[in-house]
Amino acid sequence: MNRTQLGAALRDLRRSSGKEAKAVARSAVMSPSKLSKIETGKVPPTVVDVERILAAIGVSDEVKAEYMAAARAESTEATAWRLVRRLGYHRKQQQIKALDDSTRLLRVFQPSLVPGLLQTPEYVRAVFAGKDLGEDQFARTVEARLARQQALYDATKTLQFVITESVLRWRLVPAAMMAGQLDRIISVSRLSQVDIRVVPLAAPQSDVPSHSFVIRDDRMVTVETVHVELAVTDPRDVEMYLRKFKGFSDRAVSGDAMRRMLEDIRDGFLAEQEGSR
Repeated sequence: MNRTQLGAALRDLRRSSGKEAKAVARSAVMSPSKLSKIETGKVPPTVVDVERILAAIGVSDEVKAEYMAAARAESTEATAWRLVRRLGYHRKQQQIKALDDSTRLLRVFQPSLVPGLLQTPEYVRAVFAGKDLGEDQFARTVEARLARQQALYDATKTLQFVITESVLRWRLVPAAMMAGQLDRIISVSRLSQVDIRVVPLAAPQSDVPSHSFVIRDDRMVTVETVHVELAVTDPRDVEMYLRKFKGFSDRAVSGDAMRRMLEDIRDGFLAEQEGSR
């Protein structure tokens, strides 16, 4: 099966499962019309589309491997943020949640802002405040991002975060809210399935951060740039990101040392807040 045959093959797979198109589309977080266009070959499915459709249908690991291999025939896909805006940022968050649900090992490298899974409600609102969303869209997007954080408490998953120290000092919200955000990270870091590490600014480095990225089960990397989100699936490219993640992870502090660092930064924010009264 090649990539051009994928839509029809997905349609046949869905039909043989006995599931209605509307039910599969709903579980895959896409409109029925989009699923129809994918199944009829009018719209080529992305890797993310295929993974969500297969999860909605419910297939064996062997079948999933075959279909995902065809989906990855093009190793890098780009989705412009203007298209995400048209779709709705809340739906994008729902799509990411669907990916999170099917991921067992999640690695997040973030040199720019607190990772979404770790953000407080105040921080989430600050992130999306600059997107110029309508009131309803804004509320639904914030709610959808916070709903994704259920993954933190799933004991079947392993979640690893590597954050640069600069993220913890970036004033996206007022000092008191930044203190609360750091407390949130400290609290989550005590979960047994969560590993949070911070790369100190003073630590000697042999690499540069470049940009954030997320690795899912060694099979897919998503990269956010200013204008597009990239989905990378070529094993050779994924391996580059795995090496980069390990390099920064090895130079980061974790456990009690990490928590002491965050407490020191938090106390600085609290002192600043007290001094401004």
